[in-house]
Amino acid sequence: MSESVAVIGAGLVGCLAALAFSSKGYNVTLYELRQDPRQDVSSGKSMRSINLAVSDRGIRALKYVNEEMAERILKHVIPMTGRMIHDITGTKQESQVYGLFGESINSIDRLLLNKCLLDELDKCNIKTFFEHKLVDMGNVSTPDSPIFLEFVTKDSKREKREFDFIVGCDGAFSQSRYLMQKTMRMNYSQKYVEQQYIELYIPPASGSSSSDPKYSIDPNHLHIWPRKEFMLIALANSDGSFTSTFFSTWNLIDSIKSSQEFLDFFKKNFPDAYTMIGEAGLKHAYENQPRGALMQVALSPFVSPNNRAILIGDAAHSMVPFYGQGMNCGFEDVHVLMKLIEQNKTIEKAFSKYTDARKEDVDTICRLAYENYQNMSAKVLDPFYLLRKKIDYVFGKYCNGILFPWIPMYTMVSFRGDIRYSDAVRIEKRQSRVLQLLQYVSVGGVAIYAAAKAAQYMDRLRN
Repeated sequence: MSESVAVIGAGLVGCLAALAFSSKGYNVTLYELRQDPRQDVSSGKSMRSINLAVSDRGIRALKYVNEEMAERILKHVIPMTGRMIHDITGTKQESQVYGLFGESINSIDRLLLNKCLLDELDKCNIKTFFEHKLVDMGNVSTPDSPIFLEFVTKDSKREKREFDFIVGCDGAFSQSRYLMQKTMRMNYSQKYVEQQYIELYIPPASGSSSSDPKYSIDPNHLHIWPRKEFMLIALANSDGSFTSTFFSTWNLIDSIKSSQEFLDFFKKNFPDAYTMIGEAGLKHAYENQPRGALMQVALSPFVSPNNRAILIGDAAHSMVPFYGQGMNCGFEDVHVLMKLIEQNKTIEKAFSKYTDARKEDVDTICRLAYENYQNMSAKVLDPFYLLRKKIDYVFGKYCNGILFPWIPMYTMVSFRGDIRYSDAVRIEKRQSRVLQLLQYVSVGGVAIYAAAKAAQYMDRLRN
């Protein structure tokens, strides 16, 4: 009889984890606190979720689990080949490409992706239970003992189940993590950042239809309106619309006291977006849309003392969305875990090695995600930052592997899933030292040249 695995959380990472374990022949049961989103008529349009950008790490994980499944899911994405920067006048746009050779990240609505993964579950021998609230977990510290879980169902009945292994994928406010912490020593930190977000909606352009979607701006770019202390972004949907997100400090949004002030603020700072979203849409967002908090979570270890329960995805390392790596990193968690099972032959041995294999990388990308807010909101306007990006592009495209090794940071994170996040930072530090040296040499060369010219001029004056 195959070993039993309970996956807690039927979000993106939970669904992929369930599919991955099932593909290896384990007896998988998936539990979810919420209602099945495919049956929830009120969930037709998610307005609390920033659109996702699927990149290489996420795609590798999907293909590892099932190549055909990956193809079915990826047909829904919209490629984004770069950023489109909108100036404050609303009249100028500047494209900043992402990849060296036409690579793209890929926009997809979170709810649509979740529904696609749930549909894939239905094709497998996976038992799925919605509206089951996890209330207790036992034996996480007892050697060689299966773990018991207790749930409360939607009709208030209590159900107790026993499993060989538990995989907690239930998000930033993970109940699995909370219950594990009660009976084991787990280092844990939680930090709210000073930014908040409000979801907005740019409707399809005039004349758009389901068979022929029309966009008001280029769908193949991630659109950014950078304003240093705040910013707006927009990612395309397949129906011609865009999911847009306004980020600011809590102090700024709290200083706006009415929908009219919100309209005036948008008209001044995002005039083109103001027109595309429309006054009615902006007023509705201000009066009805929740202000979303952004939080980072870090913990260690990810695994219970008896190596039978594990935390992955946001339950283990929730991050801010500014590098577009939250879902990709969660999918990579699944990929790494499955490879450890392959190498070690048993889940228990794989679990025992997972924290050491993954901790440095998830800490690294959480830090990069936090730091990238400054890049998106301000540095994309900085001429020195843009010069560095151009040098990166030239060196990466024309010199890498020919004159010397060189890979831009964004390429390593988003398009090179074969490079660990932590290794990407080490490579970037080396490249930064090279650029700094070149800068000193260039400045020194200019200074020497200027001094020589000045000496020649003075010599002519004396003669």
